Amino acid sequence: MANKVVCPKVFRDLRRFARCLNTAPAVPPMNFTGNYGSTNVTTPTLQPTDQILADSKKKVINFDDVKELFTGVSTSKLIRSSLTLQMASIESMVDLGVWVMNSKFMHMPIFKEVILGFVKSTFYEHFCAGKDLIEVRKTVSKLSNVGLKGMLDYGVEHATENESCDQSMKVFLQTAELAKSLPSSSVSFVVVKITAICTPKLLKRMSDLLRWEQKDPSLNLPWKQKSLPLFVKSSPFYHTLKRPEPLTVDEERDLQLAHDRLEKICKKCLELDVELLIDAEDTAIQPAIDYFAYSAAIKYHKDDHPLIFGTIQAYLKDSKERMIIAKKAAEKIGVPMGFKLVRGAYMSSENELASSLGFKSPIHDSIQQTHNCYNSCAEFMLDEIANGSGAVVLATHNIESGKLAASKAIDLGIRKDSKKLQFAQLYGMAEGLSFGLRNAGFQVSKYLPFGPVEQVMPYLIRRAEENRGLLSTSAFDRQLMRKELIRRFDVATS
Repeated sequence: MANKVVCPKVFRDLRRFARCLNTAPAVPPMNFTGNYGSTNVTTPTLQPTDQILADSKKKVINFDDVKELFTGVSTSKLIRSSLTLQMASIESMVDLGVWVMNSKFMHMPIFKEVILGFVKSTFYEHFCAGKDLIEVRKTVSKLSNVGLKGMLDYGVEHATENESCDQSMKVFLQTAELAKSLPSSSVSFVVVKITAICTPKLLKRMSDLLRWEQKDPSLNLPWKQKSLPLFVKSSPFYHTLKRPEPLTVDEERDLQLAHDRLEKICKKCLELDVELLIDAEDTAIQPAIDYFAYSAAIKYHKDDHPLIFGTIQAYLKDSKERMIIAKKAAEKIGVPMGFKLVRGAYMSSENELASSLGFKSPIHDSIQQTHNCYNSCAEFMLDEIANGSGAVVLATHNIESGKLAASKAIDLGIRKDSKKLQFAQLYGMAEGLSFGLRNAGFQVSKYLPFGPVEQVMPYLIRRAEENRGLLSTSAFDRQLMRKELIRRFDVATS
């Protein structure tokens, strides 16, 4: 598809505008949160021209040819994206947004309408796929036109009772139907949050009981279904300092309803041949989420390919060991297991909870340790895939992790079009990495949260609070966009 070139007047003062897009301070180029004061990291920079030709044959992902990188992306889209990412990279903007969304002004109709209108026309349209499945269909179509897939994520808040759980289940089922109605090459996953079909309160009770069972195997959990290992010795157990009470009759009933909801979703996805990805949460409730994911994966899969993918957060110290024992246990019983590998999104709250209880953080001590853990987990899964077992989604904004995994996959002879290996980034983020991996021939998806702006924004604001570093890592993207905008300016005015 040819690049769209607007008339020269659109490029008035473009060089000055583009320079403004590259003014953010250097930050870690990755989807990771928090500060590691002892570790120095820098944002990737574009190579000088005399180095490009010498290295071009060695590169798996090419970021130097920005014309090819942004093929199919209109100039107006590049400008809007650059401006939005510039605003999102300013920490005071995040602080202001969080304050406004939580302020009493949001209870004033006129003020609320103005704020939501601004948010919708800027951040929401950049980071979200639309308010409903009709708009999601259009967004997926646009992504497909530039060679990317969509991961459909209903941006629902945590459920509080069975009625809201049932409503969320209905939307997940409708999302699976939409995914099936679209070309198979345009949607990779339907994303399910267990917190939307089972209340966090009940998930916390389950997690406490599962942790105590790990400490004391004599504990009887009559509601527990067949699953995979959930813990290792290094897993955090400080959330549960005393023996929990058994689930009440009402809690067991609600748990069965949650199981029924997930089963309906799994059966629908199996029937439609649509893969299901289960998101991760914080460690207080993650054991119960893993339990749901693994018990469902045992029941529902497609021959030698997984239907259900769990999520591993590599910033946790026990993450690789937990992933390996779950993967090996699944292999022993003939269950194909898929994982989405991320770095993690709850650093602040995890550190605060552990500190308040007098325990060490469950998160790696340095950013480099998290890098190493992520890359090691990716290497393990790629080796498993090369040996014919399992599947992985490498969800990362880190350029080095992307390069390492792509090179490793090629060295192992893993087919780039294989469904067993996919890369993913958030919609509106890490565009350079997404397009670079696409141009290298890999399967690449964008994570697409959707829902009414008022419903989705609290969800995104919370993640903005936890992921301040993630938004500021857009410097590399803005640098690439700046270079392409200047190139198009030169073409338009020559």
